[in-house]
Amino acid sequence: MIGYYVHHQGSGHLHRARTVAAHCPVPVTGLSTLPEPEDWPWPGRWVRLPRDDDGDSSGFGDVTARGRLHWAPVGHAGLRGRMALIARWIEEASPRLLMSDVSVEVALLARLLGTPVAVAAMRGERTDPPHRMAYDLAELLLAPWPAALPEPGWPAHWTAKTVHTGAFSRFDGRPCPASAPGRTDRSRTPRKVLLLMGSGGTDVSPGEVKAARAATPGWEWTTLGGLDGGWSADPWPALCAADVVVTHAGQNALAECAAARRPAVVVPQERPFGEQAATARALTRGRLAVVVPHWPPAESWPALLEQAHERGGDRWSLWAPGNGATRAATALTDVAGEATTAGPSPTGRAAGAGAGAGAAEDAGAVRDIGAVRDTGAVRNARVVRDTGAP
Repeated sequence: MIGYYVHHQGSGHLHRARTVAAHCPVPVTGLSTLPEPEDWPWPGRWVRLPRDDDGDSSGFGDVTARGRLHWAPVGHAGLRGRMALIARWIEEASPRLLMSDVSVEVALLARLLGTPVAVAAMRGERTDPPHRMAYDLAELLLAPWPAALPEPGWPAHWTAKTVHTGAFSRFDGRPCPASAPGRTDRSRTPRKVLLLMGSGGTDVSPGEVKAARAATPGWEWTTLGGLDGGWSADPWPALCAADVVVTHAGQNALAECAAARRPAVVVPQERPFGEQAATARALTRGRLAVVVPHWPPAESWPALLEQAHERGGDRWSLWAPGNGATRAATALTDVAGEATTAGPSPTGRAAGAGAGAGAAEDAGAVRDIGAVRDTGAVRNARVVRDTGAP
C-alpha cells in the first residue's frame, strides 16, 4: 500500500494525485484536508484530515519553528489532530511508502515513523532548511518536468534520486474534438482565446483582463477560474477549441495546455519560492511558449497573441510526452517494493472525468480509520523504475 498526501491549496495537487493513483497497480490511500473525490481510483481509501490553518492567526505562534519548518502553528488543535491521524493510519496500515505532494512536515512525520518517503519536487528556490531536509530524507523525488529542462543548481544527491516524468495531466491521451483549430488556422473569425486563471490565487485584476479583451477585437476571450471567470469540471473542450491559451505558470495548468498541444502565452504569477518564475524560465529555454514576466499592457496583446499563434503548440511534446503519470506510478511502486499484481488493477480507468468508474473491490478498502488493514499487498516483487528522459 502507498499513502499519498494531497495538499489542499489550488486544484493541481489533487489532479496530479488522482492521475498517478489511476495508473498505480497497488492500493493508494489519499490523505488530505480535501474530501475524497468521487472519481478517486481506489474508492474508500481516503483519510480526511482536519485543517491546520483555521482560527485566529494571532495565536499561531512561531509557525516555522525558527525557520526549520514551513507550517507548524503552536498549540493548534487541527495540526495536532491531523498529525495524530496520519500517525495512526501509518501505524495500522503499515504503508510501504508515503508520497508527499507537498508538505515538509508530513514527509518528516512519516520518516520519523519509519516509513520511506517520496516527495513531489517543485521548481524555484528550494534550498531553505525545510526543503533541504525533505528533499534530503526522501527516497525518491518526482519531478513533473523533462530531464532536458532540469532545475538549475540542484545538488548531485538530489538529481541522483530524481525521476523526471515530464508534465502529466488528467487529459493525457484524450483526443481533441475533430473541430479543434489547426496550428495556423486563420479562417475562423473571431479566433478564440482561453484565459486560465486557476484557483490558487491570481495577480491579474478584472480590469486588466477587460482592457486586454478590448485591445484585441479579432479575438474572442473566455475566462475559466479567478474572480470573474466561469468554472468547468471538464475544461478539455474549451482547451481544444482555443486558438491561443493564456495561462499562469502553475504545473497543472501548463500540463493541461500541453496535453492539448495549444499555443500559449504564459504569465507567471507570484508564488512562494519563485516557483512559477522558475517554471517560466524553463519554458523560455525550451521555446515552448511565449513567456512574459508580468501581465502586459493592453496594447501589447495583439502582437503577443499573433506570436503565440504562429509558434503553435507542437513543442509541448517535449514538456509533456504523454506517459508521465505511468512513469510516476512505476517509480512509486518500485520504491514501495510492491508487486504489480497486488490489489485490483486500475487498468482502463482513464485519468480524468470518469476515472473512478469501476469501484475497487478490495477487502481492505478503508472507510474507517480505525479499521485500516492492508490485506492484499505482495511485498517481495519489484518493478523497474523508468528513469529515461522524455
